[in-house]
Amino acid sequence: MRTGTIRAIHVAAEQGAPMEPRESVRAVAGRGLEGDRYFDTEGTFADRAGSDLTLIECEALEAVERDYDIPLESGVHRRNFTTEGVTLNHLIGERFRIGELVCEGTERCEPCSYLEAHLERQGVREALVHRGGLRARILEGGVVQVGDAIERV
Repeated sequence: MRTGTIRAIHVAAEQGAPMEPRESVRAVAGRGLEGDRYFDTEGTFADRAGSDLTLIECEALEAVERDYDIPLESGVHRRNFTTEGVTLNHLIGERFRIGELVCEGTERCEPCSYLEAHLERQGVREALVHRGGLRARILEGGVVQVGDAIERV
């Protein structure tokens, strides 16, 4: 059963660096995405288990713009994967496949004060509460490409 699609992929080489779009990325179990700050345990939440990658729904980003008049262009939300057609909060505690990967949703990726300060935009944190995405653990690595399906395992 297909539950969603990867719409965009972003990585940042180091903490605070701009998110760079990618058409594909290699993921390593228990480590993260090659080329991303968390792969080398450099990110703000590097010590948080289950944060190998982060996802956010494009539908949530559209709602933030509609409800709060805050446009969040692709990648500025600091999440690795932008998804379409899947309710990410329903994947907490669940295993799912993205392309070649097998992942497990670990917890909501609630917005933090760092994101709001980084964007220099008041209200971003409030706008993303409970729709800031999902943290996930990579159980089986591989390559993910824009357009890959997201499916429950």
